[in-house]
Amino acid sequence: MAETTGTMTIDGLYNFRDTGGLPLADGGTTRSGVLYRSDALAALTPTGLDALAGTAVGVIVDFRTAEERRSAPDRLPATRPMRTVDLSLIEGALNASAFAALAPGAERPSESDIAAAMAQIPTLGDLYIGMLQHGASTFVDVARLIGDSTDDAPSAVLVHCTAGKDRTGVATALMLDAVGVERDAIVADYAISQQNLSGPWADGMLSMVSSLGVPITATLRTLVTETPPAAIEHALDHLVAEHGGSTAYLRAGGLTDDELERLRLRLAG
Repeated sequence: MAETTGTMTIDGLYNFRDTGGLPLADGGTTRSGVLYRSDALAALTPTGLDALAGTAVGVIVDFRTAEERRSAPDRLPATRPMRTVDLSLIEGALNASAFAALAPGAERPSESDIAAAMAQIPTLGDLYIGMLQHGASTFVDVARLIGDSTDDAPSAVLVHCTAGKDRTGVATALMLDAVGVERDAIVADYAISQQNLSGPWADGMLSMVSSLGVPITATLRTLVTETPPAAIEHALDHLVAEHGGSTAYLRAGGLTDDELERLRLRLAG
């Protein structure tokens, strides 16, 4: 149940990692101890809490909806302060409007409700484009938090949602792309979530959905548990086609040139 990055183990997490060490197109690599990504922190064990407290993390960005947070609140170390910033991305909550019936504690949906929800299931690529179309201000906030972090005190940013693969995946890919990480490395970082989540986590999610009478189709399996490279490629290609790239997208969302430079200095050195 533990996910390892280098010599670091966070017990209770499946999909935790530091984004440091990724190759930059202009040479060099991203800095470690600046931007972390993870699944939700609700199942952290005492050992995991101690490990998290030992990292440079000082800011937790939670992309989940209020309902998700209530059903599975994050556990944070009591040994030192960590600031939580709630930045909900509704498009990532299993297409929340279509799948409200799948919320924890909900009654079993009717067959007509299931059919309606299944008809609205988006592809992952389309889901990600929806996040980008409606979440620019959220992503700008994330960029500012990373740019404002320092090495003087634990203030690195950890971004997470429920699985740490979709909302977290898009946000991370956008930040990495904006500072010049090689495209192949961005895609590989995104894709590894599928391996990290395979087994108990994925089985549990699919079992929960199945228990509500929802058929596990290939599309639904991909949406819930997988990270095919084509999905994040689709999102990155959209940014190029519609905005001229990630940096132009963030600028259009309100990020200033000075703030963009601070982001680059923090992540790319």
